[in-house]
Amino acid sequence: MAAAERDGSEQGREIPLTGPGERLALNGMGSFEWNLGTGTLLLDAAGLAVFDLEPEEFDDTPEGLGLRIPADDSARLADTVIEVLDGGGETYGSYFTVQRRDGRDQWTHTQGRVLRDADGRPLRIVGIVRDATAELAHATVLRRLETARAQQATIVQRTTEALSRAVTVDDVTAALTGAGALERLGADGLALGLVENGAIKIIALSGETLEILSERQFTRLDGSLPLSRAVLTRTARFVTSLADLADEFPLLADYLSRIRYDAAAYLPLIAQAQAIGGLVLFYRRRTEFSPEERNLCLGLAGIVAQSLQRALLFDQEREFATGLQAAMLPRRIPEITGGEIAVRYHSAWSGREVGGDWYDVIALPRDRVGIVVGDVQGHDTHAAAIMGQLRIALRAYAGEGHSPSTVLARASRFLAELDTERFATCMYAQVDLETGGVRAVRAGHIGPLIRHTDGRTGWPNVRGGLPLGLASLFEREEFPETRLDLVPGETLVLCTDGLVEEPGTDISQGMDALAQAVRSGPQGAGALADHLSDRLWERWGSGDDVALLVLRRAPDPGTHRAPRIHQYVHQADPEGLSEARYALRQALRDWGMPELADDVELAAGELLVNALLHTDGGAVLTMEVLPEPVRRIRLWVKDRSSVWPRRRTPGEAATTGRGLLLVDALASHWGVESRGDGKAVWCEFDVDRIRHVGG
Repeated sequence: MAAAERDGSEQGREIPLTGPGERLALNGMGSFEWNLGTGTLLLDAAGLAVFDLEPEEFDDTPEGLGLRIPADDSARLADTVIEVLDGGGETYGSYFTVQRRDGRDQWTHTQGRVLRDADGRPLRIVGIVRDATAELAHATVLRRLETARAQQATIVQRTTEALSRAVTVDDVTAALTGAGALERLGADGLALGLVENGAIKIIALSGETLEILSERQFTRLDGSLPLSRAVLTRTARFVTSLADLADEFPLLADYLSRIRYDAAAYLPLIAQAQAIGGLVLFYRRRTEFSPEERNLCLGLAGIVAQSLQRALLFDQEREFATGLQAAMLPRRIPEITGGEIAVRYHSAWSGREVGGDWYDVIALPRDRVGIVVGDVQGHDTHAAAIMGQLRIALRAYAGEGHSPSTVLARASRFLAELDTERFATCMYAQVDLETGGVRAVRAGHIGPLIRHTDGRTGWPNVRGGLPLGLASLFEREEFPETRLDLVPGETLVLCTDGLVEEPGTDISQGMDALAQAVRSGPQGAGALADHLSDRLWERWGSGDDVALLVLRRAPDPGTHRAPRIHQYVHQADPEGLSEARYALRQALRDWGMPELADDVELAAGELLVNALLHTDGGAVLTMEVLPEPVRRIRLWVKDRSSVWPRRRTPGEAATTGRGLLLVDALASHWGVESRGDGKAVWCEFDVDRIRHVGG
């Protein structure tokens, strides 16, 4: 009872109120008053405690605080006060350092108010000072955490962006090991491995000294190394001293002494509940992994795992697609006499979306060869399957000896009878390499490109019909033939639109680029095909399949004693005549007979103009040296008309009809011969007679 009364009396006892100074002191704050007129600075006991000063140590002046405030901080604090006084301000606040007598730096905060007279002149400053170390320490920790979170978010964002563009496994490794990749990951080194047939295959290494790990490119998945154990257990391991791993993993001991890293994170790569590989991130001068850093590493492993799984699936689909496409295309190209053929095929980089592009070379009767490129509508396995059937059918029709127009008509009917909604474009030509005759037909496809012996290129006007399938659907199975001549040394280029077409641009730009690439390319068919693939398919063809066929007729230089040149002049080529005249003059100069140039050039011009004006199609010009028994120059102009020219006797006012008269006057002999499906007009020039007359 007495105890209860005593407790009650104590509880009821009033606690005396504290004064303002005591209230500040209890919260670690001191006050000051600075008389600006006298320069005296008065600090209360709590203020002296903030500055770690005894009363006898302080002389009541601002300069007396220099014992505790570093000079730089003192100057900065003075500038703050002067700025407020001169600017008419009323308050200020500033952080500065106090050096306590035990050597510890203490963050301190001061806040003051300026008292002014009626005219605004400053008289005194009153304020408080306090120990701000704990406050700033907490803020510093928060800032560090915030900075670390921002850095981690940046690492995740940059890594995600880099890997989002990766399509193949090679793309993934390039994104992880390329320029700036380690900086993006926040690591100093990296090793990446894939699970393959019960082992881990190292597919990427990046970082100084890590190349020695390539000695163990394949490691059995048995837990004998930290990465394989992390993959087996599907548990990440964070190591802050690599040297400590030597006893646990003897196989690693030899490498630990040669790699210059202190810490590492061994991370399994898990995708759809399956361990597909492992990632090691190496670090220098790291003594711990905070929870945030561990979560960052695990997040990075998840991003890499998803990218790798996507890339592995793409590579598998890619392998399937290219294998299927290769099975549909001819396994070998038949050897030909009188020329060379090269073919190239590139699949689009779109996974399993195989296309219907194809090429074929068909041996035909009478030593002719059929060449074809085509494209079935669509980019899927159905398009590839139709392509395979259509290619075989077209090959069969061509092999039976049908004309080109009949081959495409039957192929169109075959495609229509397959009961598919797909159609196909096609370019087909029969080539006789002995005579150079080409019979070309086109079904909705781009025509051929020809490179002439002088380097010029041209797109001959090959008449066309509707695409295969559509032609039969609309009952318009008409594929008119166009006759072309391929002189010795000329090259014929056939391709699908993937080589010349880029989405969003006009196809004419791609055709111009192809013509330029052919002009600047090498002479051989194989080398030219590689040149075109490198220049154009890498430029814009990767979005579509590309089939390419290059045929070059063997050049015919003649012999040293009997040289020979050939030139094709297209009927619609305005530069062809001048180019032919230049070629003749240059050849005669090279052969040591420049004195014949004027006569030969004039006669050739008359024969060519006669052929181009009065026949349907172009003309082939041939000039050769006939050494025996009398050395002479023979000029041939071959066309596809069976109508022979006749010499006329024009009147004085006639503007035509003198061509053969000129040839007869200039040449030693001239004549006309039948040549297959056309004729050849020829004339000869006696070299010795012309030189004797000229002499």
